[in-house]
Amino acid sequence: MKPLLHIQSLKTYFFKKGGVLKAVDGLDLDIYPGETVALVGESGSGKTVTALSLVRLLPPTGRIVTGNIFFRGRDLLTLPEKQVAAIRGREIGFILQDPLSALNPVMCVGQQIAEVLRHHLSMGRKEAKEYSVNLMETVHLPNPGKLFSTYPHELSGGLRQRVLIAIALACRPALIIADEPTTALDVSIQGQILALLKELKEQFSISVLLITHDLSIVSQMADRVAVMYAGKIVEQASTRNLFTTPLHPYTEGLLHAVPRIDFSENGRTGQFTPLGGNVPDLMNLPSGCAFHPRCLLGDQLCKKKIPQDVFLNNGRTVKCLRREENHEKPARRIPAIPYTD
Repeated sequence: MKPLLHIQSLKTYFFKKGGVLKAVDGLDLDIYPGETVALVGESGSGKTVTALSLVRLLPPTGRIVTGNIFFRGRDLLTLPEKQVAAIRGREIGFILQDPLSALNPVMCVGQQIAEVLRHHLSMGRKEAKEYSVNLMETVHLPNPGKLFSTYPHELSGGLRQRVLIAIALACRPALIIADEPTTALDVSIQGQILALLKELKEQFSISVLLITHDLSIVSQMADRVAVMYAGKIVEQASTRNLFTTPLHPYTEGLLHAVPRIDFSENGRTGQFTPLGGNVPDLMNLPSGCAFHPRCLLGDQLCKKKIPQDVFLNNGRTVKCLRREENHEKPARRIPAIPYTD
């Protein structure tokens, strides 16, 4: 099966007065039809810049230096802007993390959905409104006929997020990019939104690129996981394999940093091990492996040599010098948080 999205050697840099910030530095990633791939990592690792690069919506200081982004066989980096603009919204949907700032505050939410349909599918006003109301029903918005004429500030965060999902879904895209889609929501509402995304993915056979730092969400939603650190993907694996046998020390650190509630004789206790150190300055990266200043397994070689991908079975990859020596042996075989199908 050919990938729906094939990213090859992508480098996106920001050119500032103080130097060059390497936000994405040689990224390779495939997404196949109907699957959900989670891109995870700490804030500042390059996840959102990767998403913006895919649809060519970088701020003025950002530039894609090299690489290819093939979507349905077309290289989005060589297409004219007019063609890329037609793909955005129609073939690739985008769900942003802050629905209040993503929606137009002076336009009714229903009109914002209808605008997408009129622009990309050339629908008339009446047809676009009817279709928009149906979309609002599809994403389980209550009383969509009435909500059509409401403004974003009149809705709760969860309802606004459902409106964004309706906009992303409007043209039945092949791929949806969901950038931290539940960050600003209460835990109970997060569960509802995740269940909705899962339902819509299966109903419409949509591929999803899920960008998040929340590994508990990843365990529920993703088929595969790509772990990003300092602009590079340092490990890729199926969700089950990544959670049960993390191979990169950074992946293991992320998993063990997730709080768990254990019940003991003395009551509930939160169990987690914080990941030490800080994300490196992308304008002044360490020599060798960028993770070595925080790595418990690092040695002198890690300070000098940049690790390359080690390719394992089932498409699994890891960038770690220790795995180049013995890539069958994970750092520890203790799952940090339970993986559930």
